[in-house]
Amino acid sequence: MQLQIQPSPLMALDQQADTHELLLRFVQPHTPSRRRPINLSLVIDCSGSMAGLPMKYALHAASAIIDQLSPDDYLSIVTYDDHVTVLCDAARVTRPAELKASLKRVRAGGLTNLSGGWLKGCELVARHASSDSVNRVLLLTDGLANVGITQSKVLIQTAAQKAEQGICTTTLGFGHGFDEDLLIGMARASSGNFYYIQSYDEAADVFSLELDSLKSLAAQNLQVNIHALSGVQIQQTLSMARHTTHQSQHASLFLGDVFEREDKLIGVQLHIPALRLGQYAALEVEYRYDVIEDGQIRSLHQLTRLMLDVVDLATLAVQPARTQLTLDLAHLRIAHDKERAIELVDQQQHAKAAQLLDTLVQELQDQGLHESFEIAEEMDQLSHYAGRIRQKTLDNQARKELCDQSFQGKRGRRELTGRGLSVDIAVSQMPTVSSITDGIELVCCREGGKLRMRVVSDGYDTTLNVQFPRALRAEGARYQVEDLSLSQDGSFYRALGQIARVSSGQDVFARRTHPSVVAKASRPAKTLDDLDETTEVGNGILVQCVRDGSKLRARVVSDGYHPDWNMRFPRGIREEGLLFVVDQVTIGAGNSYIASGNIRKFVQQI
Repeated sequence: MQLQIQPSPLMALDQQADTHELLLRFVQPHTPSRRRPINLSLVIDCSGSMAGLPMKYALHAASAIIDQLSPDDYLSIVTYDDHVTVLCDAARVTRPAELKASLKRVRAGGLTNLSGGWLKGCELVARHASSDSVNRVLLLTDGLANVGITQSKVLIQTAAQKAEQGICTTTLGFGHGFDEDLLIGMARASSGNFYYIQSYDEAADVFSLELDSLKSLAAQNLQVNIHALSGVQIQQTLSMARHTTHQSQHASLFLGDVFEREDKLIGVQLHIPALRLGQYAALEVEYRYDVIEDGQIRSLHQLTRLMLDVVDLATLAVQPARTQLTLDLAHLRIAHDKERAIELVDQQQHAKAAQLLDTLVQELQDQGLHESFEIAEEMDQLSHYAGRIRQKTLDNQARKELCDQSFQGKRGRRELTGRGLSVDIAVSQMPTVSSITDGIELVCCREGGKLRMRVVSDGYDTTLNVQFPRALRAEGARYQVEDLSLSQDGSFYRALGQIARVSSGQDVFARRTHPSVVAKASRPAKTLDDLDETTEVGNGILVQCVRDGSKLRARVVSDGYHPDWNMRFPRGIREEGLLFVVDQVTIGAGNSYIASGNIRKFVQQI
């Protein structure tokens, strides 16, 4: 494994104390050796809230993963609602068609026994775990753990324990109902990954991305120790480290697995004391990691020293620009401050959180980094979230976006940073036009989990991105801007002047609003035949009929409701196991619910 320290040597001004930033990049070069076999368990949430498109796309993604595995790999498939079902026991992938056929039997219903499903997946992986294989659980959920072990702290601690046994967990959150703090905590504790899947059709792409990473695993248990020398002090480290200890003279970080196509990055902020002209040893970086060679684990140890050159002003002034280093450090800083902003919001310190993001935007602007499209986009997002935090309108979806962006930014996966599909209320305050008159037309397109802007009007390069306020974007929306300017390097446009949205035809923003439902008594229905059918939940609430002794009960299986409360629900349509979509659920007397509005029978299509 190679360690690249940038800048090297580090330069400081004669007899002047200062703060400097550097980047440690751990790179595993590609080797043509045989990839490690994968020992994988797919653990899929099939609770009631997964009904409809979430279930369809989750199973489609699982089927795509099966196609990418080989007979050398082990696979098990676990589904969970109230109960845990081993759909396919752990075995080599020799009959992929049978595995994919088993997925077609899955139906959604019930509550969310996340702990039971995940622990069963860990158990199945443990059966064939070895030092030569990649042992991983992929845990997919769209909801909250409301059956079994539900305490986040316990689940995160258990994930860390499983990692010590060689079993890592990657978590995937669908939609907007899951607990992002739990899923990110489990992923970090076990040196796994986390993905926020906002649009269900990107599930297969995310599954494939994770599998590609597992196929390129090159080293494990990367432990980094940084020692400051010559009076230098370590002020801060920025990374995806699972464990970090930090003192002024020493920092220790555990970075876990290393992949061939995913460098491990550590940003380090140093305080350099006032030193006289000369060369000094500034840091010693000691790192250890495990590799598999000839079927055996080898522990390797390396030591690198970073030198500090203290020079005069003339020498310092002629140093070459380090553009890429600056960009990489900026991405780490952005990821760190997003996470810190979330912490402040959780502590009800909204003004402080917004100021943190505003200050960062100004610092990036002062460094001239707005001339990089990636950073310019990040600056737009930072300002967008700062405004929502200041107004206390950072909703559930936007919080998940911030958490995901922070995680991916520290991870260093550029294709996953900057994702986010939420629409701000600012769109309702925009001026509108019925058609393009004397302005320039833009359209918003979704690329994976990102919203990008493109020019439609003639005379412009339609392949270039457009820097455009993040708060105003919605997939498929059309806009009119007064003018566009080209960035200094000619790689992207900036939107200038007043922005208006084109309101002719279908308004894509209307699909993103949730009109209130007036509570009314459920329509009488004597039999199931009297009910309309639907294959989509939409803005409705899922209710399931379950057996409780000799009685049939109705209970809410959508997230955010008490799963053990009884419900006033027409008796004539109750049938064990069936799912229904109701317009609204209101609270009745004595810890109970009342189904309100229209009731439809939910038909699952896989």
